[in-house]
Amino acid sequence: MPSMEFLMSTGIGWVTAVGIYLLLRGRTYTVVLGLSLIGYAVNVFIFAMGRLWSGAPPILSPGAVVADPLPQALVLTAIVIGFATTGFVIELALRSRHDNDTDQVDGRPDRKGGER
Repeated sequence: MPSMEFLMSTGIGWVTAVGIYLLLRGRTYTVVLGLSLIGYAVNVFIFAMGRLWSGAPPILSPGAVVADPLPQALVLTAIVIGFATTGFVIELALRSRHDNDTDQVDGRPDRKGGER
């Protein structure tokens, strides 16, 4: 039976790999989706590094196990900033498609009929 650490690291690795694959595609929307997936993987990684404590106070008290509230605060801030940035990048992609009549990242039109 695999451990929870193995499952978590494997899941984060797969999400990161899919995000990198989508970043390397030539279309703007797949690049935006790839950036979002990498952002989600980083958020889960930061959250997992903070460990999840059950019933532990988030502030210091003498002799007690305390939960670290910093990773949760960082992830919450990253989610808000990532959402705003994704909206902005989608707007840029829409503007680029309108101006260039293509959604290729490099701005060149699609190849027709397998031309090279």
